[in-house]
Amino acid sequence: MLDSERQSIDVDIVCVGLGPATGGFLKTLSQGLIREDGTPEIESKVMPGMPLQVACYERADDIGFGVSGIATRARSLKESYPDLNVDEISLAAEITNEKVLYLLDPIGASRRSPTLRMADRIIKAFKWLPFFEKDAFELPYIPPFLRKEGGFVFSIGQLMQWVGADLMSMGAAVIWPGTPVSGPLIEGEDVVGVRLVDQGVDKEGRPAVGFMPGMDIRAGLTVVGDGPVGSVGRQLDEHFGLPEGNHQSEWAVGTKVVIDLRDDVRLEPGTIYHSFGFPEPEIFGFMYAHTESTVSAGIFVPSWFKNPAKTSYRYLQHWMMHPYFWRYLEGGRLRSWGAKSLQESGRRGEPFLVGNGYARIGEGSGSTNVLTGSGVDEAWMTGKQLADSVLELGKAEKPFTKENLEQTYVTKRRSSWVESEGRIAEKSRDGFQRSVVRGMIGMVLAGFTGGKLTLSGKSRTDEASTLEDYYKGKLSPDELDRIRRECTEQGLPLHDTLMQKAGWPEIPFDGQLLVSQQDALLMGGKVQAPAGYADHVVFLYPELCENCGDKICVEICSGEAIEREPEGGVRFDREKCVHCGACFWNCSQLVEAGEGKTNIEFRAGAGGLHSAEN
Repeated sequence: MLDSERQSIDVDIVCVGLGPATGGFLKTLSQGLIREDGTPEIESKVMPGMPLQVACYERADDIGFGVSGIATRARSLKESYPDLNVDEISLAAEITNEKVLYLLDPIGASRRSPTLRMADRIIKAFKWLPFFEKDAFELPYIPPFLRKEGGFVFSIGQLMQWVGADLMSMGAAVIWPGTPVSGPLIEGEDVVGVRLVDQGVDKEGRPAVGFMPGMDIRAGLTVVGDGPVGSVGRQLDEHFGLPEGNHQSEWAVGTKVVIDLRDDVRLEPGTIYHSFGFPEPEIFGFMYAHTESTVSAGIFVPSWFKNPAKTSYRYLQHWMMHPYFWRYLEGGRLRSWGAKSLQESGRRGEPFLVGNGYARIGEGSGSTNVLTGSGVDEAWMTGKQLADSVLELGKAEKPFTKENLEQTYVTKRRSSWVESEGRIAEKSRDGFQRSVVRGMIGMVLAGFTGGKLTLSGKSRTDEASTLEDYYKGKLSPDELDRIRRECTEQGLPLHDTLMQKAGWPEIPFDGQLLVSQQDALLMGGKVQAPAGYADHVVFLYPELCENCGDKICVEICSGEAIEREPEGGVRFDREKCVHCGACFWNCSQLVEAGEGKTNIEFRAGAGGLHSAEN
């Protein structure tokens, strides 16, 4: 259709995505828009005489949608809410106790290097020490840069519900959940707003019964806080590129459960555990006690984990069953489950923060601190900094040009702790590209020297790039071929069969906590994919999928929404998709040499996992 036939509305500011970054932006902005006498501090350009007209569009059906357990110092949140009482927020607690654990392998199936095996033997020789318990070694000292003392544990879903209710009560912004944004409106080098997705279309995006073209929301400032796989942020990156030397090639897939503990188990609220070493050395885990009887637990599967058949859900179950955690979790009940992808490039994943008519905030702007594993505090602060800048420019009646935004927002960000701590963390994880031991040493060096000393680690792409490499010595090439054929014929992922053949025991499903991935979808959140929207996961060139051997997208898919086809291709079922973006990060088929663009396009779309407890 002609763009002239598409409906359009004008606002002063449009926000994309309602996460912690946009929460910090809207909270700070709302506090400064109205004078004490009720008159506008800054007058709207699209509605003269009124305050700034601000609209926020969120893809998920509920403003409390989100998947993350949060342990944060909450410095920026406390600035916005100086009288914050966590008792008002469900599943929130002050941090009271912190533990960092190195988990040994009680099964013997973990793929550990000779160095780690030697370390395991040394640790077991001293298991009589008080720091050794249930096949885990508790670090007697937690480095200051890892501590979260004085902070809080949150459920991201519950936190954002509370924040969203506060924002709507202030009345300064209109928030539209269940409204995916297709992409930015770009005219020349200016961003002039966003376009909402078309409705009433088939799965390929063709107009069908009830077709309604997505509306254009034109704005003087577009605030982009749509996360690491948001369609607006990624299209801006494709159009404007990234600053020289920056990249977004490091990521992780996080998967998490919320659990009600059995009746005889009680934990002190605010107790947090972080782990590494199991089920594979590259995988990090966490467990946070939100109340005496409710915990969140999860793992992060990073990009430097070279297994082509990696799975986040199965590894999560093995992690929960580690003796150290299983004594608490056994007999518990699953309340909710979810998954998301995380941008792990940190400061080096930073895009161009501003341009004419737009600004980037939050995780998609590279704010996550990869050394401390902290993202919410930083994201909120970037939103707060942008709001202060908007108020400053608005009062001075200056437009939202690249130059003006750089002089205000970028300057504030560069002079803040978000920048200084991000610089310390910038190269802290480089060593993981070579080995886990090297990576851990690199983090310690960076943390204790303020980033002055690190260990480089250029990615070794030849290491475990195929199943034959990864399972060498455990499974023969002939056996791997047989497993591939059988799983393809049955439309199943490879990882379950491969892990069992390599020594991992079957999961003893109990129908309550240890359940199949599909049961987790039903028990732990409602997946809704309403008709009338196009599929958001698109395979650009199906022939590339047919020729792809290991199909990592099938293995890593958090909801088993991507399946193998007998003919060699893949198919996508959006009724199972939780919008984690794991397929986008894991596709191995490049379609543009040197540009890093793969065969999977992750577009804006409706549906996903809905559980406010996450």
